[in-house]
Amino acid sequence: MKYSRIFNNQFLLLLFITVLANSVYAQNLAKDIDSVILNVLKDKNGPGGAFMVAKNGKPIYEKAFGKANIEWNVDLTTESVFQLGSMTKQFTSIAILMLEEQGKLDTKQTVSKYIPDYPSGDSITLHHLLTHTSGIKDFTKMKTLGDIAQKEMTPKMMVDFFKNEPDDFKPGEKFEYNNSGYLLLGYIIEIVSGESYENYIQKNIFEKLGMNNSRYATDRQIITKRAYGYQKKETGYVNKTIINFSVPFASGALMSTLSDMLKWQNALNQNVLLKSENAQKAFTKYKLNNGEEFTYGYGWHIKDLKGTPSREHGGSIFGFKTMGVYVPSEDIYVIGLTNCDCNSPTQLVRDIAELTLKGYKK
Repeated sequence: MKYSRIFNNQFLLLLFITVLANSVYAQNLAKDIDSVILNVLKDKNGPGGAFMVAKNGKPIYEKAFGKANIEWNVDLTTESVFQLGSMTKQFTSIAILMLEEQGKLDTKQTVSKYIPDYPSGDSITLHHLLTHTSGIKDFTKMKTLGDIAQKEMTPKMMVDFFKNEPDDFKPGEKFEYNNSGYLLLGYIIEIVSGESYENYIQKNIFEKLGMNNSRYATDRQIITKRAYGYQKKETGYVNKTIINFSVPFASGALMSTLSDMLKWQNALNQNVLLKSENAQKAFTKYKLNNGEEFTYGYGWHIKDLKGTPSREHGGSIFGFKTMGVYVPSEDIYVIGLTNCDCNSPTQLVRDIAELTLKGYKK
Protein backbone atom coordinates (compact mmCIF):
# COMPACT_ATOMS: atom_id res chain seq x y z
CA MET A 1 0.00 0.00 0.00
CA LYS A 2 2.87 2.33 0.95
CA TYR A 3 4.73 1.56 -2.30
CA SER A 4 1.54 2.12 -4.27
CA ARG A 5 1.13 5.56 -2.68
CA ILE A 6 4.75 6.47 -3.47
CA PHE A 7 4.32 5.30 -7.07
CA ASN A 8 1.12 7.34 -7.47
CA ASN A 9 2.79 10.44 -6.06
CA GLN A 10 5.75 10.02 -8.40
CA PHE A 11 3.42 9.52 -11.36
CA LEU A 12 1.44 12.65 -10.48
CA LEU A 13 4.67 14.65 -10.09
CA LEU A 14 5.93 13.43 -13.46
CA LEU A 15 2.57 14.26 -15.05
CA PHE A 16 2.65 17.77 -13.52
CA ILE A 17 6.19 18.38 -14.78
CA THR A 18 5.22 17.18 -18.28
CA VAL A 19 2.12 19.40 -18.40
CA LEU A 20 4.12 22.37 -17.11
CA ALA A 21 6.88 21.79 -19.68
CA ASN A 22 4.33 21.53 -22.50
CA SER A 23 2.64 24.71 -21.32
CA VAL A 24 5.94 26.62 -21.24
CA TYR A 25 6.84 25.26 -24.69
CA ALA A 26 3.46 26.30 -26.10
CA GLN A 27 3.85 29.82 -24.67
CA ASN A 28 7.35 30.18 -26.10
CA LEU A 29 6.23 28.79 -29.47
CA ALA A 30 3.33 31.27 -29.57
CA LYS A 31 5.70 34.17 -28.91
CA ASP A 32 8.05 32.99 -31.66
CA ILE A 33 5.17 32.59 -34.13
CA ASP A 34 3.80 36.05 -33.23
CA SER A 35 7.22 37.51 -33.94
CA VAL A 36 7.48 35.77 -37.33
CA ILE A 37 4.00 36.95 -38.39
CA LEU A 38 4.34 40.53 -37.13
CA ASN A 39 7.60 40.86 -39.02
CA VAL A 40 5.51 40.51 -42.22
CA LEU A 41 2.06 41.85 -41.26
CA LYS A 42 3.27 45.14 -39.82
CA ASP A 43 0.22 47.31 -40.48
CA LYS A 44 -2.27 46.60 -37.70
CA ASN A 45 -4.73 49.06 -39.26
CA GLY A 46 -4.59 47.44 -42.68
CA PRO A 47 -5.71 44.04 -43.95
CA GLY A 48 -3.96 41.12 -42.31
CA GLY A 49 -4.46 37.43 -41.82
CA ALA A 50 -5.52 34.52 -39.64
CA PHE A 51 -3.17 31.69 -38.73
CA MET A 52 -3.43 28.30 -37.09
CA VAL A 53 -1.00 25.61 -36.02
CA ALA A 54 -2.47 22.21 -35.15
CA LYS A 55 -0.72 19.21 -33.64
CA ASN A 56 -2.36 15.78 -33.60
CA GLY A 57 -5.56 17.27 -35.00
CA LYS A 58 -5.97 19.99 -32.36
CA PRO A 59 -5.02 23.70 -32.46
CA ILE A 60 -1.98 24.72 -30.42
CA TYR A 61 -1.85 28.23 -31.89
CA GLU A 62 -4.64 30.32 -33.40
CA LYS A 63 -4.58 34.07 -33.90
CA ALA A 64 -5.73 36.83 -36.27
CA PHE A 65 -4.00 40.10 -37.18
CA GLY A 66 -5.24 43.24 -38.94
CA LYS A 67 -8.63 44.25 -40.30
CA ALA A 68 -11.44 42.26 -41.88
CA ASN A 69 -12.93 45.53 -43.11
CA ILE A 70 -10.82 48.67 -43.19
CA GLU A 71 -13.72 51.02 -43.95
CA TRP A 72 -15.63 49.97 -40.84
CA ASN A 73 -12.53 49.31 -38.70
CA VAL A 74 -13.58 45.69 -38.10
CA ASP A 75 -10.85 43.36 -36.83
CA LEU A 76 -10.12 40.00 -38.37
CA THR A 77 -10.83 37.05 -36.06
CA THR A 78 -9.91 33.38 -36.16
CA GLU A 79 -13.49 32.77 -37.38
CA SER A 80 -13.23 35.11 -40.40
CA VAL A 81 -14.22 33.65 -43.78
CA PHE A 82 -11.59 33.97 -46.53
CA GLN A 83 -11.46 33.11 -50.20
CA LEU A 84 -9.14 30.15 -50.69
CA GLY A 85 -7.97 30.70 -54.24
CA SER A 86 -6.10 27.66 -55.53
CA MET A 87 -6.43 25.72 -52.28
CA THR A 88 -9.78 24.93 -53.93
CA LYS A 89 -7.87 22.41 -56.05
CA GLN A 90 -7.56 20.10 -53.02
CA PHE A 91 -11.33 19.74 -52.88
CA THR A 92 -11.61 19.24 -56.63
CA SER A 93 -8.99 16.49 -56.66
CA ILE A 94 -10.52 14.64 -53.71
CA ALA A 95 -13.98 14.91 -55.31
CA ILE A 96 -12.55 13.28 -58.44
CA LEU A 97 -11.05 10.47 -56.35
CA MET A 98 -14.35 10.01 -54.52
CA LEU A 99 -16.14 9.56 -57.83
CA GLU A 100 -13.43 7.15 -58.97
CA GLU A 101 -13.82 5.11 -55.79
CA GLN A 102 -17.54 4.89 -56.55
CA GLY A 103 -16.74 3.58 -60.02
CA LYS A 104 -18.18 6.64 -61.77
CA LEU A 105 -14.94 7.69 -63.49
CA ASP A 106 -11.35 6.59 -63.98
CA THR A 107 -8.36 8.93 -63.66
CA LYS A 108 -6.56 6.85 -66.30
CA GLN A 109 -9.32 7.58 -68.83
CA THR A 110 -8.99 10.32 -71.41
CA VAL A 111 -10.90 13.59 -71.37
CA SER A 112 -12.71 12.49 -74.56
CA LYS A 113 -14.64 9.85 -72.63
CA TYR A 114 -16.35 12.61 -70.66
CA ILE A 115 -16.14 15.54 -73.10
CA PRO A 116 -16.21 13.95 -76.59
CA ASP A 117 -15.65 17.17 -78.54
CA TYR A 118 -12.60 18.35 -76.58
CA PRO A 119 -9.65 18.89 -78.97
CA SER A 120 -6.75 16.52 -78.27
CA GLY A 121 -8.97 14.94 -75.62
CA ASP A 122 -7.96 11.47 -76.83
CA SER A 123 -4.40 11.98 -75.57
CA ILE A 124 -5.09 13.87 -72.31
CA THR A 125 -6.08 11.83 -69.25
CA LEU A 126 -7.66 12.98 -66.01
CA HIS A 127 -4.32 12.11 -64.41
CA HIS A 128 -2.67 14.70 -66.66
CA LEU A 129 -5.21 17.32 -65.56
CA LEU A 130 -4.74 16.49 -61.87
CA THR A 131 -0.94 16.68 -62.07
CA HIS A 132 -0.66 19.80 -64.29
CA THR A 133 1.00 17.80 -67.05
CA SER A 134 -1.70 18.11 -69.73
CA GLY A 135 -0.07 20.86 -71.79
CA ILE A 136 -3.39 22.65 -72.42
CA LYS A 137 -3.48 26.44 -72.36
CA ASP A 138 -3.90 28.00 -68.90
CA PHE A 139 -6.85 30.37 -69.29
CA THR A 140 -5.41 32.75 -66.66
CA LYS A 141 -2.55 33.52 -69.08
CA MET A 142 -4.83 34.40 -72.00
CA LYS A 143 -4.92 38.08 -72.99
CA THR A 144 -8.68 37.91 -73.57
CA LEU A 145 -9.43 36.85 -69.99
CA GLY A 146 -10.45 40.42 -69.14
CA ASP A 147 -13.32 40.15 -71.61
CA ILE A 148 -15.06 37.50 -69.50
CA ALA A 149 -13.69 38.12 -65.98
CA GLN A 150 -16.89 39.75 -64.74
CA LYS A 151 -19.37 37.73 -66.77
CA GLU A 152 -21.50 34.83 -65.50
CA MET A 153 -20.01 31.81 -67.24
CA THR A 154 -21.20 28.21 -67.29
CA PRO A 155 -18.49 25.54 -67.01
CA LYS A 156 -19.05 24.69 -70.69
CA MET A 157 -18.59 28.35 -71.64
CA MET A 158 -15.33 28.42 -69.71
CA VAL A 159 -14.10 25.25 -71.43
CA ASP A 160 -15.08 26.69 -74.82
CA PHE A 161 -13.11 29.84 -73.91
CA PHE A 162 -9.76 28.01 -73.93
CA LYS A 163 -10.26 24.61 -75.59
CA ASN A 164 -9.25 25.68 -79.11
CA GLU A 165 -6.03 27.35 -77.97
CA PRO A 166 -2.90 25.49 -79.15
CA ASP A 167 -1.40 23.14 -76.55
CA ASP A 168 1.84 24.29 -74.91
CA PHE A 169 3.36 20.78 -74.92
CA LYS A 170 2.41 17.14 -75.32
CA PRO A 171 0.65 15.46 -72.37
CA GLY A 172 3.07 14.12 -69.79
CA GLU A 173 6.04 15.93 -71.30
CA LYS A 174 6.49 18.45 -68.47
CA PHE A 175 4.94 19.83 -65.30
CA GLU A 176 3.49 23.32 -65.65
CA TYR A 177 0.93 24.65 -63.17
CA ASN A 178 -2.37 24.97 -64.98
CA ASN A 179 -5.77 26.32 -63.86
CA SER A 180 -7.56 25.12 -67.01
CA GLY A 181 -6.95 21.52 -66.01
CA TYR A 182 -8.81 21.91 -62.74
CA LEU A 183 -11.61 23.82 -64.42
CA LEU A 184 -12.02 20.83 -66.74
CA LEU A 185 -12.03 18.51 -63.74
CA GLY A 186 -14.84 20.56 -62.18
CA TYR A 187 -16.84 20.27 -65.39
CA ILE A 188 -16.26 16.50 -65.44
CA ILE A 189 -17.48 16.28 -61.83
CA GLU A 190 -20.73 17.91 -63.00
CA ILE A 191 -21.07 15.59 -66.01
CA VAL A 192 -20.42 12.43 -64.01
CA SER A 193 -22.35 13.30 -60.83
CA GLY A 194 -25.31 14.95 -62.53
CA GLU A 195 -25.20 17.96 -60.21
CA SER A 196 -23.37 21.27 -60.09
CA TYR A 197 -19.82 21.39 -58.77
CA GLU A 198 -20.99 23.78 -56.06
CA ASN A 199 -23.72 21.40 -54.87
CA TYR A 200 -21.50 18.33 -55.09
CA ILE A 201 -18.78 19.88 -52.91
CA GLN A 202 -21.33 21.35 -50.50
CA LYS A 203 -23.24 18.09 -49.99
CA ASN A 204 -20.48 15.49 -50.18
CA ILE A 205 -17.65 17.34 -48.45
CA PHE A 206 -18.66 20.47 -46.53
CA GLU A 207 -21.89 19.12 -45.01
CA LYS A 208 -20.47 15.66 -44.41
CA LEU A 209 -17.48 17.06 -42.51
CA GLY A 210 -19.39 19.76 -40.65
CA MET A 211 -17.53 22.53 -42.50
CA ASN A 212 -20.42 24.90 -41.81
CA ASN A 213 -18.56 28.10 -42.70
CA SER A 214 -17.23 26.89 -46.06
CA ARG A 215 -18.94 27.51 -49.38
CA TYR A 216 -18.66 28.42 -53.04
CA ALA A 217 -17.63 32.08 -53.18
CA THR A 218 -20.01 34.95 -53.85
CA ASP A 219 -19.83 38.74 -53.63
CA ARG A 220 -23.63 39.03 -53.77
CA GLN A 221 -24.90 37.04 -50.82
CA ILE A 222 -24.43 38.00 -47.18
CA ILE A 223 -21.67 35.94 -45.58
CA THR A 224 -21.37 36.21 -41.80
CA LYS A 225 -17.85 37.15 -40.65
CA ARG A 226 -16.63 37.66 -44.21
CA ALA A 227 -13.10 39.00 -44.58
CA TYR A 228 -13.10 41.67 -47.29
CA GLY A 229 -10.34 41.48 -49.87
CA TYR A 230 -7.89 44.29 -50.61
CA GLN A 231 -5.07 45.16 -52.94
CA LYS A 232 -2.30 47.68 -52.39
CA LYS A 233 -1.51 50.45 -54.84
CA GLU A 234 0.95 53.34 -54.63
CA THR A 235 -1.80 55.46 -53.10
CA GLY A 236 -2.67 52.84 -50.46
CA TYR A 237 -5.17 50.03 -50.04
CA VAL A 238 -8.08 49.61 -52.44
CA ASN A 239 -10.95 47.15 -52.57
CA LYS A 240 -10.12 44.05 -54.59
CA THR A 241 -10.76 43.80 -58.32
CA ILE A 242 -14.15 42.25 -58.98
CA ILE A 243 -14.27 38.83 -60.63
CA ASN A 244 -17.20 36.55 -61.30
CA PHE A 245 -16.49 33.32 -59.42
CA SER A 246 -17.87 31.23 -62.27
CA VAL A 247 -14.56 32.04 -63.99
CA PRO A 248 -12.08 30.44 -61.54
CA PHE A 249 -14.74 27.78 -60.79
CA ALA A 250 -13.20 24.48 -59.62
CA SER A 251 -9.67 25.90 -59.83
CA GLY A 252 -10.17 28.61 -57.21
CA ALA A 253 -13.70 29.60 -56.15
CA LEU A 254 -14.16 28.21 -52.62
CA MET A 255 -14.21 30.01 -49.26
CA SER A 256 -13.41 28.71 -45.78
CA THR A 257 -12.10 29.38 -42.27
CA LEU A 258 -9.22 28.15 -40.13
CA SER A 259 -11.34 25.72 -38.13
CA ASP A 260 -13.08 24.32 -41.20
CA MET A 261 -9.75 23.74 -42.92
CA LEU A 262 -8.57 21.81 -39.86
CA LYS A 263 -11.72 19.65 -40.12
CA TRP A 264 -10.76 19.05 -43.75
CA GLN A 265 -7.20 18.05 -42.87
CA ASN A 266 -8.35 15.76 -40.06
CA ALA A 267 -10.89 14.09 -42.36
CA LEU A 268 -8.14 13.38 -44.88
CA ASN A 269 -5.99 11.85 -42.14
CA GLN A 270 -8.84 9.72 -40.83
CA ASN A 271 -9.95 8.52 -44.30
CA VAL A 272 -13.47 9.84 -43.79
CA LEU A 273 -14.03 10.56 -47.48
CA LEU A 274 -11.80 7.97 -49.16
CA LYS A 275 -10.17 4.63 -48.49
CA SER A 276 -6.53 5.08 -47.52
CA GLU A 277 -5.15 3.53 -50.73
CA ASN A 278 -7.24 5.89 -52.86
CA ALA A 279 -6.43 8.98 -50.80
CA GLN A 280 -2.72 8.24 -51.20
CA LYS A 281 -3.02 8.93 -54.92
CA ALA A 282 -3.31 12.61 -54.01
CA PHE A 283 -0.09 12.52 -51.99
CA THR A 284 2.13 10.59 -54.41
CA LYS A 285 4.90 11.99 -56.57
CA TYR A 286 4.53 11.08 -60.24
CA LYS A 287 6.82 10.86 -63.27
CA LEU A 288 6.92 12.53 -66.66
CA ASN A 289 7.10 10.61 -69.93
CA ASN A 290 10.91 10.60 -69.71
CA GLY A 291 10.85 9.03 -66.23
CA GLU A 292 11.73 12.24 -64.40
CA GLU A 293 9.91 12.59 -61.07
CA PHE A 294 8.16 15.86 -60.23
CA THR A 295 6.91 17.10 -56.88
CA TYR A 296 3.15 17.32 -57.36
CA GLY A 297 0.40 14.83 -56.56
CA TYR A 298 -3.31 15.50 -57.07
CA GLY A 299 -3.99 18.98 -55.66
CA TRP A 300 -0.90 19.14 -53.43
CA HIS A 301 2.78 19.93 -53.87
CA ILE A 302 4.76 17.06 -52.35
CA LYS A 303 7.79 18.74 -50.85
CA ASP A 304 9.83 18.76 -47.64
CA LEU A 305 10.81 21.08 -44.81
CA LYS A 306 14.57 20.73 -44.42
CA GLY A 307 14.37 17.03 -45.20
CA THR A 308 11.04 16.24 -43.51
CA PRO A 309 8.32 15.32 -46.07
CA SER A 310 5.43 17.79 -46.35
CA ARG A 311 2.26 18.36 -48.37
CA GLU A 312 1.71 21.97 -49.36
CA HIS A 313 -0.47 24.24 -51.42
CA GLY A 314 -1.18 27.93 -51.62
CA GLY A 315 -3.77 30.08 -53.30
CA SER A 316 -4.04 33.53 -54.84
CA ILE A 317 -7.12 35.32 -56.09
CA PHE A 318 -7.88 39.04 -56.24
CA GLY A 319 -7.67 40.35 -52.66
CA PHE A 320 -6.57 37.11 -51.00
CA LYS A 321 -3.57 34.82 -50.60
CA THR A 322 -3.53 31.51 -48.71
CA MET A 323 -1.14 28.74 -47.75
CA GLY A 324 -1.36 25.38 -46.00
CA VAL A 325 1.42 22.98 -44.99
CA TYR A 326 0.95 19.50 -43.51
CA VAL A 327 3.77 17.41 -42.03
CA PRO A 328 2.53 13.77 -41.94
CA SER A 329 5.28 12.33 -39.74
CA GLU A 330 4.49 14.73 -36.88
CA ASP A 331 0.81 15.38 -37.68
CA ILE A 332 1.46 19.13 -37.81
CA TYR A 333 -0.84 21.34 -39.86
CA VAL A 334 -0.16 25.03 -40.43
CA ILE A 335 -2.49 27.31 -42.36
CA GLY A 336 -2.46 31.02 -43.10
CA LEU A 337 -5.26 33.01 -44.75
CA THR A 338 -4.71 36.67 -45.70
CA ASN A 339 -7.09 39.30 -47.09
CA CYS A 340 -4.71 41.36 -49.19
CA ASP A 341 -2.85 39.96 -52.15
CA CYS A 342 -0.01 42.23 -51.01
CA ASN A 343 0.57 39.84 -48.07
CA SER A 344 1.70 36.42 -49.21
CA PRO A 345 1.63 33.82 -46.41
CA THR A 346 3.56 31.23 -48.43
CA GLN A 347 7.01 31.57 -46.87
CA LEU A 348 5.46 32.72 -43.61
CA VAL A 349 3.52 29.47 -43.18
CA ARG A 350 6.55 27.39 -44.19
CA ASP A 351 8.66 29.25 -41.60
CA ILE A 352 6.03 28.64 -38.91
CA ALA A 353 5.88 24.95 -39.86
CA GLU A 354 9.67 24.66 -39.63
CA LEU A 355 9.62 26.43 -36.26
CA THR A 356 6.95 24.08 -34.93
CA LEU A 357 8.63 21.02 -36.37
CA LYS A 358 11.96 21.97 -34.83
CA GLY A 359 10.36 22.22 -31.38
CA TYR A 360 8.69 18.82 -31.55
CA LYS A 361 11.72 17.04 -32.99
CA LYS A 362 14.03 18.16 -30.17
